Amino acid sequence: MSERTGWDRGLSVTADGKGLVGHAGAVLLRRLADRVGLTDALAGVLPSGTTPSWRNRATALVGLVVAIALGATNLLEAEQLQLHHSSLFGPAVSDSTLHRLLSTTDETRRAQIAKVRQRVRRHVWTLLHLRPGGFPFLTVAGRHLKGWIVLDMDATVITAASRKQGATGTFKGTFGFHPLAAWLANTDECLAMELREGNAGANTCGCWMPRSRRYPAPLRPRSRCGSTAPVPRTASSSIFRR
Repeated sequence: MSERTGWDRGLSVTADGKGLVGHAGAVLLRRLADRVGLTDALAGVLPSGTTPSWRNRATALVGLVVAIALGATNLLEAEQLQLHHSSLFGPAVSDSTLHRLLSTTDETRRAQIAKVRQRVRRHVWTLLHLRPGGFPFLTVAGRHLKGWIVLDMDATVITAASRKQGATGTFKGTFGFHPLAAWLANTDECLAMELREGNAGANTCGCWMPRSRRYPAPLRPRSRCGSTAPVPRTASSSIFRR
């Protein structure tokens, strides 16, 4: 068994006793990444080392994602959350190591990570397709969209406490960013997110149409689940495309 994914051997669930940790949902996130092959697949595209002090970059990245899901807003908080779970996941990855990991992730490596996520997502969707209930197709306006994959696209305001790069005044009178995001409505998973300045617009087709063609890219090559139907949701319109 891989050292990256063998931490859950002998793991049990209990409501009382010793050696317990909070945020038990972190176990599900981390175990899911390991069981579907994401952690090992990331190890194939991230830097590796042989020195005793080397921290596995795939495990570090997955741990960072879990920490963000638990509420971490910076690398130091991510390290502190991992310290809290050290009895479960092993020694925490320092904020400096996480910083080096992110700072050395260039466009080429990001593209490699995207391909890994695409491959693992296709595997997970196949598992969903094979389960008794099948893939979770949606019903919209009384029509069951069997064979359709629906993208829910929206913009959201994220505030900034200081003058960070790209932070500006927003239409809500706050200060920060106005990113665009694409979510898969069938499974509620985030497919893509584009960071934008706080004064960027989001209420015109010009904001959405070029991106509606780009955001489905993580879904390719086509899985066994069907067609794609992007649904860019602006303040006044919804656009369906087969």
